[in-house]
Amino acid sequence: MAKIVQVPARAVVSHGVNPTARFLLRLGISPNAVTIAGTVGVLFGAWLGATGHLFWATWVVTACALTDVLDGTMARMRGGSGKFGALLDSSMDRIADGAVFGAVVFYMATEGNPYGGTAAALIALAAGQVVSYVKARAQSLGLNADVGIAERLERLVILGVGGLLGSAGLAWGLPAALWVVAALSVVTIFQRLIHAARTEPLPAGDGDATAAAPTPEHS
Repeated sequence: MAKIVQVPARAVVSHGVNPTARFLLRLGISPNAVTIAGTVGVLFGAWLGATGHLFWATWVVTACALTDVLDGTMARMRGGSGKFGALLDSSMDRIADGAVFGAVVFYMATEGNPYGGTAAALIALAAGQVVSYVKARAQSLGLNADVGIAERLERLVILGVGGLLGSAGLAWGLPAALWVVAALSVVTIFQRLIHAARTEPLPAGDGDATAAAPTPEHS
């Protein structure tokens, strides 16, 4: 299933990320350090959003979220991140996502937005966590759930557009983006579950019943 922006966005960003990744590695900075630093930056951006500074929050979160591409590039250049690096990256992503959408929930609740922004933010927060869980759980069971119309990058991009619209004085902008994220996240959950079901191998002995049946003797 094709993603919305992930492939073209990563292709464009890589032109700037690759030189930066090589530079940081030469300085002796590890991919794990970049992962943690990026998460701290996202937490700061989430705080800005919760306090109503939507414009700056959007740019800070966007800039720090790019470290998700940077640390992966650094790891590949170094020959792989290892199991702990992968675990740390996934854990920090969940913390960052929870902080961002949690901040939006707080902002929507305090603003009293008439467009159902608080409900949309809560759905987006919960569904986004389930999207990531389904993929991780499927992988642990030997299934493939690496599909979906809205993965993490897509959700953050759509939310960022809503944040910029909201900072421009359009009260409907952020709630509209949240409803889109919520809907696409729910769709992605079902896409992943269906794809995982289709990739499950048949249990031993569940082959063609006709082929397994004994051949009758001819007189």
